[in-house]
Amino acid sequence: MKKILLSICCAFVATATFAQVPSFGIRGGVNFASLSASNGNISISTGSTTTFAAGLFADFKVGTNTTIQPALNYTGKGGNIADDGTKVDIKTYYLQVPVNVVYHVPAGFGHVYLGAGPYVAFGLNGKVKGTDGNNTASQDITFGSGPEDFKRVDAGLNGIAGLEFNSGFLLGINYDLGLTDIGNDGSSEVSTKNRVFGISIGFKF
Repeated sequence: MKKILLSICCAFVATATFAQVPSFGIRGGVNFASLSASNGNISISTGSTTTFAAGLFADFKVGTNTTIQPALNYTGKGGNIADDGTKVDIKTYYLQVPVNVVYHVPAGFGHVYLGAGPYVAFGLNGKVKGTDGNNTASQDITFGSGPEDFKRVDAGLNGIAGLEFNSGFLLGINYDLGLTDIGNDGSSEVSTKNRVFGISIGFKF
């Protein structure tokens, strides 16, 4: 965690050092989120739940085709579990700060971009909904240190790719690989991590 936070701080220092006039943009789209749980040598993944994401970003040019791109996103995560007629849908929402190093490949229509970097996310709210036949129940998710809570902080790696058109229109995909355990079950052997694949559109001003 400390190394990830240090990387983000270094990226912000680099943007201030090498570039003073960024360009700005907005993005929004749909997320397909799942949870990966491991216990020793056993690892399982939930099905995906559909959430959404929206946010702002800045692009600092640090090379001919290279930018550093910090962002501030409201993004949904979670997972879906189905077993013998019972379904449990988990949705959690975070305020997420990724910092990506992005390489832009010139093309006739604009650019193709590829980027990667760390992210830190802070849990805001969430809900778990269970369905068994005709019966449905839901409960709010809380973030904290209790055994029933989710941990407040999630951190990991983020990758992005997409198309940037000359008009400023953006079409992209992204993937979040959670590296921190978000569960509070008190066991050092059980680890639960976020996984998110997203599709987005946006506009760069």
